[in-house]
Amino acid sequence: MNSRRSFIQAAGTLGVLGYGWPLALRAQGLELSKIICGFPAGGTVDVLARRVAEKLRGGYARAVIVENKPGAAGQIGVATLKDSPADGSVMLLTPSSMLSIYPYIFQKLQYKLEDVAPVSVAAYINHGLAVGPAVPESVKTLKDFFAWSKANPDKASYGSPGAGSMPHLIGVLLAKASGTELRHIPYRGAQPGVQDLLGGQIASFSGPIGDFIAHVKAGKLRVLAISGSERSALLPGAPTLRELGYPITVREWYGFFLPGKASPETVRRAATHLQPALTQPEVVEFGKQLGLEIQSSSPQQLAQLLKADAEEWRGLVKETGFTADS
Repeated sequence: MNSRRSFIQAAGTLGVLGYGWPLALRAQGLELSKIICGFPAGGTVDVLARRVAEKLRGGYARAVIVENKPGAAGQIGVATLKDSPADGSVMLLTPSSMLSIYPYIFQKLQYKLEDVAPVSVAAYINHGLAVGPAVPESVKTLKDFFAWSKANPDKASYGSPGAGSMPHLIGVLLAKASGTELRHIPYRGAQPGVQDLLGGQIASFSGPIGDFIAHVKAGKLRVLAISGSERSALLPGAPTLRELGYPITVREWYGFFLPGKASPETVRRAATHLQPALTQPEVVEFGKQLGLEIQSSSPQQLAQLLKADAEEWRGLVKETGFTADS
């Protein structure tokens, strides 16, 4: 699932403007701009949105704020963008699942792909499967977890940031591949699920590795595997799923979007401001601490990536029979 993404590494065709904003761009700035986040405050998407908002203030708009619209596994955020003004005053930062997977697993969506205008890739992230205090300390590997789950079917559960999300699908694929019955518990974003994981309300959680890192360091959670093609430097003890014999490699991306009816000029202006905001060294370093590989792209590159992703997931969903209720 990663080969087609290599083209995005060459992103930069917009031309980096540097860390100061040219006078012409400052003069065109909006008074207020919002970045919509379809998940609760405190999660990886929200935290990244707030850091980027800081970098856009004074250039893209006099004031840039983040507005959380959690619910329906991220769908409300996309629907909010669809109905927003097309003047560039409202952007959306969202994981790819809402656009590349949801159209094929939800019979009714409040939006279509044409309702969003791609602006820039923001980051790539791996997902992981973590266990908490509800699972005995003796469970140290994914194989151990599946054995424990089979012996304790009433406790065998996994949460995800939402029904139909990529972490949900990873859990479904793992359960099928291992022959293990795992009860899925959807949340309104990763943060509430991780809190329940820490509190022992659920046995495991499938979600962005950035939401686990601090808790792993504190000894409160154990990440049994990650979804990427190689181990993460932030969680070196967590093997990849492929290392463990499961043919699953998934790396999700986050992207910035404007309403689909935004003009090409409005899209170009937003992209021109986002690229230097995302490529500042301090933002890149900040992303690493969250398990994010910060990237930027042109609108055209993101549009191509979304199209390729949607085609791939359409085939996979059909092949597995996966639905949001799986």
